[in-house]
Amino acid sequence: MRTLVIGIDSGTQSTKALVVDAKNGNVLSSAAHAHGLIPNLPPGAKEQHPLTWREAAAKSIRLAIRQANAKPGEVKAIGVSGQQHGFVPLDKNGEVIRPAKLWCDTSTSGECDEITERLGGPRATIRAIGNAMLPGFTASKILWLKKKEPKNYRRLSTVLLPHDYLNFWLTGERLMEFGDASGTALLDVRKRKWSQSAIQAIDPDLITKLPRLIGSDQSAGCLKADVARELGLSTDVLVSAGGGDNMMGAIGTGNTRAGVITASFGTSGTIYACAEKPIVDPKGEIAAFCDSTNRWLPLLCTMNVTVATEMVRRNLRWSHSQYESAVSKVPPGANGLMLLPYLEGERTPNVPAGAGVWLGVTPKTFLAGHLARSAMEGVTLGMNYGLRRLSELGVRPTQIRATGGGAQSRVWRQIMADVFNAEVVTLKVSEGAAYGAALQALWCWRRASGEEISITDITDKYVRVNRSESTRPNSQRVRVYRELQDLQDATSRAMREVFDKHRAFVLR
Repeated sequence: MRTLVIGIDSGTQSTKALVVDAKNGNVLSSAAHAHGLIPNLPPGAKEQHPLTWREAAAKSIRLAIRQANAKPGEVKAIGVSGQQHGFVPLDKNGEVIRPAKLWCDTSTSGECDEITERLGGPRATIRAIGNAMLPGFTASKILWLKKKEPKNYRRLSTVLLPHDYLNFWLTGERLMEFGDASGTALLDVRKRKWSQSAIQAIDPDLITKLPRLIGSDQSAGCLKADVARELGLSTDVLVSAGGGDNMMGAIGTGNTRAGVITASFGTSGTIYACAEKPIVDPKGEIAAFCDSTNRWLPLLCTMNVTVATEMVRRNLRWSHSQYESAVSKVPPGANGLMLLPYLEGERTPNVPAGAGVWLGVTPKTFLAGHLARSAMEGVTLGMNYGLRRLSELGVRPTQIRATGGGAQSRVWRQIMADVFNAEVVTLKVSEGAAYGAALQALWCWRRASGEEISITDITDKYVRVNRSESTRPNSQRVRVYRELQDLQDATSRAMREVFDKHRAFVLR
């Protein structure tokens, strides 16, 4: 009989499930089910109902199990990865009070300012929790509920994050692990404890609504009987602590030791590293998260990556291959056409009122191929802004492991290598977060079975690099992008007052 584990990745656009052979780390099957945002919300608001995540997870798990021809007794553990920061409010009966406000919701910038002021300003905020108070994080969403929907706030019994909610569905336990909890802006990441000052800035009673914290190698529990029946599994299946998608992506890409850096090119863009101690940015631009291996995960996040390239591709009515072909015919730097890609606001740098800006539009550059290449370059330069800041804090890459939809493009991988000035590689298993969730589940199950094993032992054995897709930087192009980076950074700084005025105009 085989020994199998399941990894779930509940993202903004879909939920994926992988069935993984615990003996060799091979993915035996995968399945996915799409879910979208709630439409017609006010500007900046991004919401989903958590029940759609449950339905998508159940459908994906059942299909993946069927495709792997897995017997109920073969599945030993499940791990859940979820989009970070989303606020799932539960009442005392465990019912969802209202739709979850997501990581990409930028409507709570006013609440961020309010909490920051109550904490004594930006520097005092970073001293208290290790991070700046940003709209993407969970804390401001809680204050938003208290101010905007007081009746719903009075019903609030438990604050959960998206992956915690799926763990709650699976096990009935209301828990939170350190990695995902560090993205709430309520955790003192240095001490791995809830920050009393951050809680007081919102509501002194909030501490009673925060769940118990557990370590990354601990179990959230076993499957409830009704869920086990729904999924066709047994009740002795272990559910690991799980974590946020970036924390699970670190495990799934083998980013479990210093020197390896993961860059995820999806709807949003993230770059993160493994650290043995907290790395706190005095400027608050790099998130000082805990990871999901009981260490730390310094991370930068940009909100606009394939958002920008897909906008261009759809408007040009191109296939992905047509897009790539057109980009390859345009020189690096797109003859001076540059995109400032803040289409949905921006998190790094923190420009919640930001909008997209094309600079250098002329009759010679307002062409389809130039627009396409500048979109790829613009979002990559946006991520490199944060990578430069990571380097200033002492986190320097020996290798960048690229994941997400953007990593599938050969021409984009070359742009990454040239912009980052580092070797870029891809992984044999491209679904980093779901695979990381499966490997964490394996780690948890083996430790629960009495085995002394580290997560690095597991990732060193199972995570494999695609050597055929290794891409190295071109020195001439590196110089081009260094100049373009300086131009994008200067444009960003110059436009921030304009963005604030533009947002006020739009909201009139």
